[in-house]
Amino acid sequence: MQINIITIFPGFFEEPLSLSIPGRAQEKGLVALKLIDLRDYTHDRHRTVDDYAFGGGPGMVMKPEPFFEAVDDLRPRGPILLMSARGRRFTHDDAVRLAIEPEITLLCGHYKDVDQRVAEHLATEEVSLGSFVLSGGEVAALAVADAVIRLQPGVLGTHEAASSDSFYDEALLSPPSYTRPASYRGLDVPPVLLSGHAAKIEAWRRELAERLTRERRPDLWARHLRQQEDPATD
Repeated sequence: MQINIITIFPGFFEEPLSLSIPGRAQEKGLVALKLIDLRDYTHDRHRTVDDYAFGGGPGMVMKPEPFFEAVDDLRPRGPILLMSARGRRFTHDDAVRLAIEPEITLLCGHYKDVDQRVAEHLATEEVSLGSFVLSGGEVAALAVADAVIRLQPGVLGTHEAASSDSFYDEALLSPPSYTRPASYRGLDVPPVLLSGHAAKIEAWRRELAERLTRERRPDLWARHLRQQEDPATD
């Protein structure tokens, strides 16, 4: 899989994506990463990527030309995602959908905004991490890239390593995990996990996953209930 990231801060991605799972995925040849410096597609000595907004108002707006020219040069296949506070919230389902693409391209905005022509006529979709504003699209792009990379076949040791994650199958949060020692500072691992009884452990994990989802993510719990009534839902 090819992941392209267009940004004014390519160095932001170099170390994080060279570590842990993303780094191993690249070493194995399962993912190729291309960082494109947006300033390489400017045509003035100051390498300007932003300008004042038409109609006035505070903050600077990123110009359309560098984005369009960078994409023209890249000629990407597959989705082009603009990281945007106005975007639809990125979910696990999006990560799964994008993970089967041969190539995705992530556009990172910065400053106050990005010229709307980039959103409407260049990006195929706008995505957001949630109802908050970041300094730029780089953090969001890093999160999207990581979520997609870890779903590539062969990246994780086993399929189960991903399939037991939160959101993977039934829109439930994952249950709590414990490891050795079984007792630490008077804090004990739940006895069921030490019982060796697979069915009881599975039932405990299921109960905790449902309880946590119901308490912490009522939106996911409502979706889960809909799926139970009609598996074709959502």
